Amino acid sequence: MEENTRKESWFKRNWKWAVPTGGCLLIIILIIAFAGTIFYGVTSMFSESEPYKTAFELANNNEEVTSVLGSPIENDGMIKGSINLSNDDGEAFFDVPAKGPNGNAIITVDATKTNGNWTYEVLEIKLESTQEIIDLKPDKLLD
Repeated sequence: MEENTRKESWFKRNWKWAVPTGGCLLIIILIIAFAGTIFYGVTSMFSESEPYKTAFELANNNEEVTSVLGSPIENDGMIKGSINLSNDDGEAFFDVPAKGPNGNAIITVDATKTNGNWTYEVLEIKLESTQEIIDLKPDKLLD
């Protein structure tokens, strides 16, 4: 006599461990996605700010800096610091690792925004190879 027993599905046989494992993996994936979103948001807030753009523009246009680092000079890592904006006022203080084809450096920015205008207290680059600090502030930005 032939037996007509149906084999249970994989999920029906393994649900006791598959459901908790799948739930834990989903939570881990959501946490990683959330952290990535926060990191991207903070990074883009810095890189789209006027002090950040000004710092890299001045570094790329400074002959002394480009003679040591080469050109172009780009971001080379995680920005450390803070930026606070409120309408036409704000503050920015950060260090950003920079690199060129020939070396690395740290760009330091300390700026205050009042009535829509940025004033740079510190805008400099420290070359890694020589530890030399080069002031990037042009005369028009000095206060």
